[in-house]
Amino acid sequence: MLAMAGNTASAQQKIYNVTAYGAVADGRTDNATAIQKAIDAASAAGGGTVIIPSGGIYMASPFNLRSNIVFEVEVNARVLANPDEKAYTKSAFRDNKGEGTIWIGGEKLENVTICGAGTIDGNGTSFMGAELEDSYVLKPFNIVDPRPHLLTIVGGKNIRIRDLHIRNSAYWTVHLIGCDDVAIDNITLLNSLKVRNSDGIDLDHSKNVRISNSYIESGDDCICFKNRREYEEFGACENITVTNCTMTSRSCAIKIGSENMDRISNILINNCIVTKSNRGIGIQNRDEGTVSDVIFSNIIVDSHLFSDVWWGKAEPIYVTAYSRASGNHKDAGWRFPKGQTEGKVGAVTNISFSNVKCTSENGIYVGGESADKVSNITFDQVDVLINKTTTIPGGIYDRRPSKVEGLLKANVAGFYFDKAAMITIRNSSVNWGDKRPANFAHAIESHDVRDLKLVNFDGLSAFPQKLKPVIKDK
Repeated sequence: MLAMAGNTASAQQKIYNVTAYGAVADGRTDNATAIQKAIDAASAAGGGTVIIPSGGIYMASPFNLRSNIVFEVEVNARVLANPDEKAYTKSAFRDNKGEGTIWIGGEKLENVTICGAGTIDGNGTSFMGAELEDSYVLKPFNIVDPRPHLLTIVGGKNIRIRDLHIRNSAYWTVHLIGCDDVAIDNITLLNSLKVRNSDGIDLDHSKNVRISNSYIESGDDCICFKNRREYEEFGACENITVTNCTMTSRSCAIKIGSENMDRISNILINNCIVTKSNRGIGIQNRDEGTVSDVIFSNIIVDSHLFSDVWWGKAEPIYVTAYSRASGNHKDAGWRFPKGQTEGKVGAVTNISFSNVKCTSENGIYVGGESADKVSNITFDQVDVLINKTTTIPGGIYDRRPSKVEGLLKANVAGFYFDKAAMITIRNSSVNWGDKRPANFAHAIESHDVRDLKLVNFDGLSAFPQKLKPVIKDK
C-alpha cells in the first residue's frame, strides 16, 4: 500500500518510507541514519510524509525533525530509543548539561506533524538504576546526564502532535521551547510512575498552544508551563488551553513553575480529571517571573500522599510564590540570574478555580513570602472532601524549593492560607471522611491574609465538638 521513496501517493503528498533508506525493524539495528535520510529527503523536496511502517520495532539513536514534514508512526510500529547512554551527547538545556540530553530533536521548525496509531518509546527504564518500591535510583554522572528527553523542539511554528502513543521517557517527554501555534490532540502518554523527572508535556516560553483529549501518566508533572533561563530569548509563556484530559502523577498533574524567569499568563484549563496523584493543581512560582490570569474550571481532583521521593503532600490545589532556595544542587547555577546566587519571586495574581471537586488526604494550600506576592485568588464551587487513605502521617504542606521552611508542619485544613491578599471563597464546602486522625482540624485556617471573603461557605471542622470551623489571625 505504501509507495517507495520519491513516488507520489497523491498529487499533493509524497511518501518517504524509512525502509527504503535502509531501516530494519528488528529492535536491534540502529536506524537513526536511515530515519534521518528519509526526513532530510522529505524536507529537501519541499515536504512529505515520513512513514515508520507497521509490524516492527525500529531502534534508533538521536535524530532531528525538519520543516514541512509529517512524521507518521503506523499502527503496530514502534520507534525505540537506543539504550546505549553513549549515543546521547547533545544537552537538552544548551550549556546546562546536567539535566538530560535530546533524543528526537529539532530547531527552527515550521509545519511539522507527528502522528500515527503506533508508538514512540523512550526506553526509559534502560537508563535507570536499581528499582525501589516507589521509584528508581538515579545513576550518578559527572557533567552530562545522559538520560534522554524524548522530544525537544526549539523555536517551532505550526507544530501538530496527534493520535499517537508516547511512552517510557527517561526524562521530560514532550518539551516545546519557544514554540508558537501548537496543537496536541488525542495522545496517550504513559511514563513509568517510578521514573523521576519524567514530565509529560512541558511548555517552555511557548504560546498559542492547545492540548486536548489526551491521557497522561507520569512520575513527574503531567502538563507543566514554565520559562527556563536557558532559553530566555523566547519570552513569555501565554495563550494556552487544556481541555478534556485525564492525568495521573506522582508529583503535580497540572503545574505552573517552578522555573519562571518571565511571564506565564492567559491560561485556561477546563474539563479535566486528575486521579491517583500526589498534587492535583499546582502554581509553584520560585523565580522573578509572574503568573497571572489563569482559570481552572470543571475539574475532578483525587490526590494521595506518597513518599518523600516525590515533591508535594497531597495538596489538591496549591498556589504559592516563594523565592527559590539557594544551595549546592548540581544545577543551582542555572536557577538564578547570571552571576547571582540568590533570586526574587514574582507575583501570582488573578487566579480562578470554578467547579473543582477535590478528594484528598490534605487540603488546599495558598501562600507566599509576603501577602502581596499571592493575590486575587477566587474559589467558586470548590468542594473539598478530606479523608485518610494511606498510612503516611501527613500534616505537612510542601513549599520546596524555597527560602522559607520547605516542609511546613501544620494541622490539615480544608483551606490553609499563609500570607496572601484578596482571597474569595464562594459557594464552596469542606467535608471530612470517616477516617480522621488527630491532625485533621479546621475547615479554613488563615494566617496574615488581607481581605478574606467567605460567601455562602459550608463547612465544619473535623471535630466540631472541639474545634471552630474557621480560624483567622488577621
